[in-house]
Amino acid sequence: MDIFSVFTLCGGLAFFLYGMTTMSKSLEKMAGGKLERLLKRMTSNPFKSLLLGAGITIAIQSSSAMTVMLVGLVNSGVMELGQTIGVIMGSNIGTTLTAWILSLTGIESESVFVNLLKPENFSPLVALAGIILIMGSKKQKRRDIGRIMVGFSILMYGMELMKDSVSPLADMPEFASLLTAFNNPLLGVLVGAVFTGIIQSSAASVGILQALALTGSITYGMAIPIIMGQNIGTCVTALLSSIGVNRNARRVAVIHISFNIIGTVVCLILFYGGNILFHFSFMDATVGAVGIAFCHTVFNVLTTVLLLPFSRQLEKLARRLVRSENKTEQFAFLDPLLMRTPGVAISECVSMTNRMSQLAHETLLLAIDQLSGYSDARETRIFENEDKLDTYEDRLGAYLVEISQHGVSVSDIQTVSRLLHAIGDFERIGDHALNLQESAQELRDKDLHFSESAKAELQVLLEALEDTMDLAFRCFVENDAQTARAVEPMEEAMDQLIEEIRMRHIRRLQTGECTIQLGFVLNDLLTNFERVSDHCSNIAVCIIEEKEGTMDRHSYLHDVKGAGSFTADVKRDLKKYHLPEA
Repeated sequence: MDIFSVFTLCGGLAFFLYGMTTMSKSLEKMAGGKLERLLKRMTSNPFKSLLLGAGITIAIQSSSAMTVMLVGLVNSGVMELGQTIGVIMGSNIGTTLTAWILSLTGIESESVFVNLLKPENFSPLVALAGIILIMGSKKQKRRDIGRIMVGFSILMYGMELMKDSVSPLADMPEFASLLTAFNNPLLGVLVGAVFTGIIQSSAASVGILQALALTGSITYGMAIPIIMGQNIGTCVTALLSSIGVNRNARRVAVIHISFNIIGTVVCLILFYGGNILFHFSFMDATVGAVGIAFCHTVFNVLTTVLLLPFSRQLEKLARRLVRSENKTEQFAFLDPLLMRTPGVAISECVSMTNRMSQLAHETLLLAIDQLSGYSDARETRIFENEDKLDTYEDRLGAYLVEISQHGVSVSDIQTVSRLLHAIGDFERIGDHALNLQESAQELRDKDLHFSESAKAELQVLLEALEDTMDLAFRCFVENDAQTARAVEPMEEAMDQLIEEIRMRHIRRLQTGECTIQLGFVLNDLLTNFERVSDHCSNIAVCIIEEKEGTMDRHSYLHDVKGAGSFTADVKRDLKKYHLPEA
């Protein structure tokens, strides 16, 4: 073995890691918000959490990415610490699939069909199909599938390069004497942990061990401690991701590393204790790629079986190791770590924006209640909510702009666009709620009272406004284009009602039934009601734009208002919200 073999080994490792990263990122991108929704729905039960962690890790081919995702979700307040334990254990099982796929490289047979199972034989065809999908398809989803296929092929090519580069080691006596050092299990655990920690991928570390095993120089006694150490080394990524996050999120990383260290210690004691008593005959037998995959799987499954009943104790240990609690914000925001899985981050942005919409809706209803009966407690809540809405807009807006630069899919880009438009409308609705609060305060401070006619008209208008808001906010939260189409006729009906009330007010001014001072207040109220209904229209149009893939708001509104059914809908709404006779 010469210096060029070392170069080839380094190149093979580079291809392996790049292929794994490409495949993993594309899988995460395709899965998108489905991962986040599954995590929320299925983490109530430890066994469901276990299956979910294994399933997602198999899907995205990275237990490190899974744990980083959990750190981000806990730091954002989306998940509780206890919900993550089963998922972490399951991800350790899910990551073993890569080793089984890589073990196919060791297949030896004269049969063409059996040889086709070897990844190095079918991966060139997979790469060709992937390139065709990337270059020839206009659909983002197909291009993502193509990247997964190319990533897999690069990964397998890297594995072949590593295997070929280390094959001369089998004939080197120096290498054989070096390997005898690994008969010390503690040294094997240390080497496995350090090497995996450096490259931050247990799958890649296991792949390299399988490549060495193909030289015929590795025994079970050498491989098993290294495999145990590899599970400890993969925790480095989670530990790095826990820097700068809240205490609860750090505890996720602590649980991950505690689980693997405790599992390794217990398995070492059981395995080598058993060897002392029963003298396992296979310890000095040569291990192949399949044997390493088998040992990797057995170790992870056994560790999970042993420690799953002690999930609560692991949580208590993490809380004891990370004691003091940071002062929390009034409400949690999304963590930058989630940007490593853009689909999950965008899905959480949708949830956060839904919360913002509910806050805007609540604030406006509080302000409307101030008009009929003023309350100092309600005033305090309105100001607090409006401050929160400003914070939501600033931080969500910055987060969405940043995440749009992380290679998201076309559908995710449309979602980001909808959210960016909507958060501005929600914040402005909060501003109008504040304006209504000020008008209510002016009515109270100056002891002003509308005439009975004006009160009756405002009551009708408020009913129409509340129904318009209900439609707009419901269509946004449910992402329902059908409901969104009902908002525009309501908005037009609101405009006509407001215009009619203004005309009636002018007539009351002329007959002396109303004062100029009340007229100013009424005009402010009507202007704010009109602006709120405009924002409701904007929210509905955002939904329709995303669903239909159109981004031309003005042409959409022109087409809608030009349709005969629109006029009929407006007349229907005006009939429902009929002003009392003047």
